[in-house]
Amino acid sequence: MKFTDYLFEEVKPVWEEYLIHPFIKEIADGTLDKEKFKYYLIQDYLYLKEYAKVFCVGVVKAQTMKDMKFFYKSIKGTMEDETAVHIKYLKDFGMEPEEVEKCEYDLTTSSYTSYMQALALTGDIREIAIATLPCTWSYNYIGKYLLENHGNELENNFYRHWIELYGSEGFTDFSDAWIEYTDRICENICESERKKLRDIFIKASIYEMEFWHMAYKERT
Repeated sequence: MKFTDYLFEEVKPVWEEYLIHPFIKEIADGTLDKEKFKYYLIQDYLYLKEYAKVFCVGVVKAQTMKDMKFFYKSIKGTMEDETAVHIKYLKDFGMEPEEVEKCEYDLTTSSYTSYMQALALTGDIREIAIATLPCTWSYNYIGKYLLENHGNELENNFYRHWIELYGSEGFTDFSDAWIEYTDRICENICESERKKLRDIFIKASIYEMEFWHMAYKERT
């Protein structure tokens, strides 16, 4: 069994909860309150800004050019490709990226990104890969599920571009590359390392769930 197959089995109950979360279900049918989506976009944009910094630490800690290039591509993919859809939606809401960057970080956003950055600073490239993998992989997991189950109902769905991004072939390739990279660098690790990385993966996946909770909660 590949290491990522083991990780998926360990975290599968959490990920299945993503698919029935009201935020995801209402994105699927287009009924999600746009103010909730706006708040989510702001926080996710701020999240991605901090997330990219984790990959920057990966470049510094990498011991080979091959690993350096991998983390560099991840920085570019996060800062340019993934944020593009966020920026488009935010502009529809009348917000420019510079304005978004001045917004306050939600406690969940701050806690999650601080957790990853702390692991990156104190750990090695395996811990960086494992801490960041749930974000990319679970979004692709959600995106593909939504396309498979609601792909024929998206014509007038305001959230169509979001769904199509995370379920797209390009994002799937990006996610698959991370999965393959993780399997490569975690091959033949000892049992104690295996358990440590599993615990990081589970905790980051729970943070992902907390992010959905944060995005959906009522605001005054």
